[in-house]
Amino acid sequence: MPLTKERTAEIIAEFGKDAKDSGSADVQVALLTQRIKDLTEHLKVHKKDHHTRRGLMKLIGNRRSLLKYIKKNDVVAYRELIAKLGIRDNV
Repeated sequence: MPLTKERTAEIIAEFGKDAKDSGSADVQVALLTQRIKDLTEHLKVHKKDHHTRRGLMKLIGNRRSLLKYIKKNDVVAYRELIAKLGIRDNV
C-alpha cells in the first residue's frame, strides 16, 4: 500500500529539480497524487473502510492546498503539472 523507496525516487526524479528535491510543491503534489490513486484502488475493493476514506479525504485536502499555492504563484507551471499528472482543475 505505501509508496516504495524506488517509486518515490522515480517521482522525485521526474518532478523535482534534482534527485534530492523532495520538498518542492510540485514533488509533494505528485507524491500525494500517487498515494491518492493507491488509496482509491484500495477503496474500490474495501468499500466500508471508513478510516482509509478519512485519510484519503485529508490527502485530497492537502493536495488541493498545495495546488492552490502553485496556481497562485505560477499559473503556467500549475497547468503543466495538472496535465502531467492527469488531474482536473478544481482549484
